[in-house]
Amino acid sequence: MKTLKIDNKNDGKKLITFLTSEFPSLNINYIYKALRKKDIKINGKRINENIVLHSSDILEIYISDDILYGAKNIVIPIIYEDDYIVIFDKPANLEVTGENSLTSIMKEKYTFLEPCHRIDRNTIGLVLFAKNQESLEILLDKFKTNEIEKHYIACVYGNILKKVDTIYSYLFKDNRKSIVYISDSKKTGYVPIKTSYKVLKENKKNKVSLLDVTLHTGKTHQIRAQLSHIGLPIIGDGKYGSYEINKKFHVSNQLLCSYSITFDFKSDSGILNYLSGMEINLRKIPFENYLGDEKNV
Repeated sequence: MKTLKIDNKNDGKKLITFLTSEFPSLNINYIYKALRKKDIKINGKRINENIVLHSSDILEIYISDDILYGAKNIVIPIIYEDDYIVIFDKPANLEVTGENSLTSIMKEKYTFLEPCHRIDRNTIGLVLFAKNQESLEILLDKFKTNEIEKHYIACVYGNILKKVDTIYSYLFKDNRKSIVYISDSKKTGYVPIKTSYKVLKENKKNKVSLLDVTLHTGKTHQIRAQLSHIGLPIIGDGKYGSYEINKKFHVSNQLLCSYSITFDFKSDSGILNYLSGMEINLRKIPFENYLGDEKNV
C-alpha cells in the first residue's frame, strides 16, 4: 500500500492523470482494475471513479510496488545456477509467465530461458528454469513422470487432527471464473488430485500451523483449494481462505511458499544426470513469525 498527500501543483488533476504521471510504469488497465475493486481510497473513503483531486487530499493506493514501479525494478535472487538450469526465488505479486513476469524480466539476461513449471502470482519461492532446449525437454518430461518432487510451506489456520496425512480428492477447474472446486467423490469433469502434508510447527492456542506440503498431481490452485476443503485455509488466501482470518492476521497474500525442489530421477536424464539426488532448498523456513510464541509439534 502506498500513501500520498496531494500537493498544490496537483490540485484539480484527475486521479488517473495524476497516477500515470506519478508512476510512469503503471499500466492504465491496472488503474481501472483497482477502481473496479475499490482498491484506491481518498481521505479514507474507497472510490471507483476517476475523481478530481484537491490539495491536501490523502491518497491510499492498494496496488503492489512491482505494478506501480515496474516489475523490472524487483530484485530476484538466484538460489542455484549452472550451465543447464537456474532456480529463482520468486517474490509475491509476480506472475511466472506473461507481460512483466518473472520469465520476461529474466529473459533479458539469458540467451535462452524457459520455465519448467509455474506457481501462483502471490505464491513465493523456487521456480525452476531451463537454459537450453534439451534441458527444457528433459525437465518437462521428468515433471510429467513425477521424478521431480516439489515441497511447499503453507501457513494455515484451523484445528489439525493428523500430524501427517495424504489427501485424495477430485478437482474441477472453472476457467471462466478462474476458480477450482474440490469434491470428495468423483464427478463429471473432475480430475483426481493428491496432496500430502506433515506438520512442522504449530501454535495450538492460536490454531496456526506450518505445514510441509508435497504436491503429487500439480493442478491449478490445488494446495490452496484442497487445504481449505479440509478446514485448513491458508492465511492470506483471498480466493479459498477466510476474509475474517486474513483480516485478523493483516495478510493480503497467501502464506504459501515453494520451498524445495528434489531431482529424484528414476531413468536416464541425459545431460542432466548429474542432478539426480540433488535437493535445492531455501535457507530459511518462511512464515514462522505468524506462529506466535508457542511452537509445539
